This record gives sequence, structure tokens and C-alpha cells, in this order.
Amino acid sequence: MKDDDKKSEKNSSADNVDEYLQTLGNEDAREQRYYSQEQPFSADEMTRLVNEERLNELLAQSDAFLSSLNGEIRDFDESDINSTK
Repeated sequence: MKDDDKKSEKNSSADNVDEYLQTLGNEDAREQRYYSQEQPFSADEMTRLVNEERLNELLAQSDAFLSSLNGEIRDFDESDINSTK
């Protein structure tokens, strides 16, 4: 009886892997599989879960990074223009 149980477990695992591999090539199935695992959050839950102070710190860091990056791009563009003259 134990051998039969092991076979059915292996078949079940193999079936799951096969199903997953088939969805990899199918965008719609993959997207549906992804979204079926999502958990909807209410506004109250989001307020409770999100650390607003940390979020604001991260946004400030990303703004500073993008500003710095824009400056580097401008400097690169100016040096590129000057080198072609």
C-alpha cells in the first residue's frame, strides 16, 4: 500500500510540474496563475501594513538618485557635444 501512495504522490508532483511548465509558454495562463495568488487589501489594511515613514524615506532616496542620475546624463551629454566640436 505504501508503494501505491508513493506512486500517486510522484504522479501528483509530476502533474503539477507539467502543468506549471505548460503555463510558462502561455502568457494568459501565467498571468491568470499569478493574479489568482494575489490577496486583495482594503484601505484600512494597507494603512496598517504600510510604514509611511519608511515609504517616505525610500521615495526621498529614489528622488535623490534620479536627480543625481539626471545630472550625470546632462554632464555626459555636454561632454559629448563638446568633444564633437
